[in-house]
Amino acid sequence: MKSSISNSPAYRAARERAVFSHRHDRGVLRVEGGDRLSWLNGLLTNDVRALEGGGACYAAWLTPQGRMITDAFVVETGTEALLDVPAPLAASLAGRLDQLIFTEDVRVRDASADVAVVEVGGPEAGAAWETARQGLAGLLAERRVERPLPGLAVYIPRAQLAGLLESLAHAGAVPLDDETADVIRVEAGIPRFLVDMGEDTIPLEARLEDAISYTKGCYVGQEIIVRIRDRAQGRVARRLVRLRIDAPDAPAAGQPVRLDGKTVGTLTSAVWSPQANAPIGLAMLHRDAAAPGTRVTLEDGAVATVES
Repeated sequence: MKSSISNSPAYRAARERAVFSHRHDRGVLRVEGGDRLSWLNGLLTNDVRALEGGGACYAAWLTPQGRMITDAFVVETGTEALLDVPAPLAASLAGRLDQLIFTEDVRVRDASADVAVVEVGGPEAGAAWETARQGLAGLLAERRVERPLPGLAVYIPRAQLAGLLESLAHAGAVPLDDETADVIRVEAGIPRFLVDMGEDTIPLEARLEDAISYTKGCYVGQEIIVRIRDRAQGRVARRLVRLRIDAPDAPAAGQPVRLDGKTVGTLTSAVWSPQANAPIGLAMLHRDAAAPGTRVTLEDGAVATVES
């Protein structure tokens, strides 16, 4: 893996030019109706109402106990809201949301079979997209992306997917494979739902501060988030951290992490990083083990250092 990633044309293009990927790991829910933004605002952690007229934000949907049901990118087009969610959860999320509609003018459906998500990233992403979009008739929405690569995500009818991918390649962008995309994600320290965080995660444990508004109205789970901020001064029981791992290659994810012989968390993602010239990973660790500089041990015997 070390040599393949270090010599990967996709990795070099991501850092120097432009890459593109069909985000087959993402599903799309369409939320329609005149009350959609106010309704979503009462469910999600971020200020969705501020998107009126068009825009996008990152948010989470929580249980009353403050645990995550999912994360989502909310993309408002002016006529509907698209919820960009983990693909394995799309159908169940649509069903659960539908059960929360009472008298509101809101309709929710899983449109994953009809809508594709394509990301274009890298220093030359904008130029590649402007060239490739010529002749694209069915663009539904686009969303600016800052991390892990600067660029954008676009939402198109699935029938136009093959044509757009071909146009992006002709515009000089390089296809980004899943393995390389995961390396870039972990290098940027971005957690992935169902991998680094899940239904037992409070957003602040995963450092999802950009998904939370403290000035909007009430939403489900808000009391827990505010209590952590105000009473606990932001302290949580555990924290997602980045590790630099002393090993010849990336260790297996999912293994326990120990401090002084005691299990303090789990290695959730691990990759070989050309940027660090070493294996790195993400781990959810007890707060006593999460301070930068802490040396921990993986179950396989590798030693790692908490970097952030």
